[in-house]
Amino acid sequence: MNKKLSLPLLAAIAMAAVSCSSMRNVDMTRLGSAIEKSTQAMSLSNAQVQQYVRQAVAKMDSENKIASASSQYTKRLNRLTQNLKSVNGTPLNFKVYITDDINAFACADGSVRVYTGIMDMMTDDELLGIIGHEIGHVANEDSKDAFRQALLNSALADAVGSTSATAAALTDSQLGQLAQTLASAKYSRKQETEADNYGYDFLKAAGKNPYAMVLAFEKMQALEQQSNRATGSLANAFSDHPDTAARIKNMQQRCAADGFTKK
Repeated sequence: MNKKLSLPLLAAIAMAAVSCSSMRNVDMTRLGSAIEKSTQAMSLSNAQVQQYVRQAVAKMDSENKIASASSQYTKRLNRLTQNLKSVNGTPLNFKVYITDDINAFACADGSVRVYTGIMDMMTDDELLGIIGHEIGHVANEDSKDAFRQALLNSALADAVGSTSATAAALTDSQLGQLAQTLASAKYSRKQETEADNYGYDFLKAAGKNPYAMVLAFEKMQALEQQSNRATGSLANAFSDHPDTAARIKNMQQRCAADGFTKK
């Protein structure tokens, strides 16, 4: 999947659609609106994307039960991420959602949210590898691109403008749509592989055994095969079993090349 669609390409696609239909059957007003929405979505600045994401994350935080500072979950996450301050200049902030769902995600504004469900099933190194994978999507700007792409297929495009340096105010309903998009963002196989490699290098740089990536992925794969407990971005990432097997093999091959084995 291309990471960016140029405005000329979007216009060309729209015109191709017109040429393939009788002009009298085409609603030119709706077609013009679609082109405008595409233009707005793709021309949003990184700062605007972060502002919109920040609004949506605030709504998610208000609607989920967040582990307190004294919670063992919070203390564990703080311990694991104490050296993670920023990525690409964007400050990171971490919170734990108390839920049995199996998920973790990172957003373009640097917000990282980890569910207690996945914390319960992962060792420290496995969990850190998953967090590294999610941060990889932010580092590679996949999260920003996923947001822009989501606008092309969403009514949110009606509310988003690109003529101002600041983000438009969104309604609760619109923020809810955006929040759901962020928590269950879909990425291409190439983006997932790049995030896997980021997580691997992340663990290795931290002095951890990156074979933990293999073990974490195997747990997610087994869970997907046994039940539907996994939700959100991780469910999307591990829903294609043949592809997951290839990703696990990639991690195993990197471990073998670097001399890491399962302990």
